[in-house]
Amino acid sequence: MSEPRMVEVRRKVLKENDLLAHRLRDRFQRAGVYVASLVSSPGSGKTTLLEGLLTSLGGRYRAAALVGDLATENDAARLRRSGAPVKQITTGTVCHLDASMVEKALEGWALDGLDFLFIENVGNLVCPSSFDLGEDRRLVLVSTTEGEDKPLKYPTIFNSADVAIVTKFDLAEAVDFDMEALAENIQRVRPGMPVLTVSARSGQGMLQLEQYLLSRREELLGMSGGKEPTQLKAG
Repeated sequence: MSEPRMVEVRRKVLKENDLLAHRLRDRFQRAGVYVASLVSSPGSGKTTLLEGLLTSLGGRYRAAALVGDLATENDAARLRRSGAPVKQITTGTVCHLDASMVEKALEGWALDGLDFLFIENVGNLVCPSSFDLGEDRRLVLVSTTEGEDKPLKYPTIFNSADVAIVTKFDLAEAVDFDMEALAENIQRVRPGMPVLTVSARSGQGMLQLEQYLLSRREELLGMSGGKEPTQLKAG
């Protein structure tokens, strides 16, 4: 008797989340801020990758981040080293971020003063797949140390994401990583999905990832009639 009730409650929660995410997306586009979220399993290198992006973009654009975690502010503290505004969202027992958490975290921030907003989700490849956060692009990360079958084990998150980022690529040879097998598995689950390879530690592929984000932002602004990116003067 309880299962139909649980299904009904879940549908209601997801519907309410989708409505709020739609409003957030409109709000982001009106402000001219490009929003990308990052999802992955724990230890894939999300925070290291994001720190590199914030540091690189920070010299030319106004970038900020929201960081989700079950407990502690360790990741937010790391990201603040980039000099970007960062807010931690502590979820407690909840294994994902939702649109209401994002909306609350944005209180006090002037979105029209930002060019980029990154949302680092809780380390999990299951729960985040169901919750739209109002982002323009969802990046799913998988590291070379995790194995090539991640897309087959977690197809829903790959189907809900827009681009796959293969992290820790500097370790690929050391761990006998098979890039061809991973690429085939990604295409089996999500045909046509773009795949980028990066190493935040060595810098390999980081410029290509940055260029992808910049080009997508230009496309978004062109469609929405938003502001131009704010290029900051060096120093």
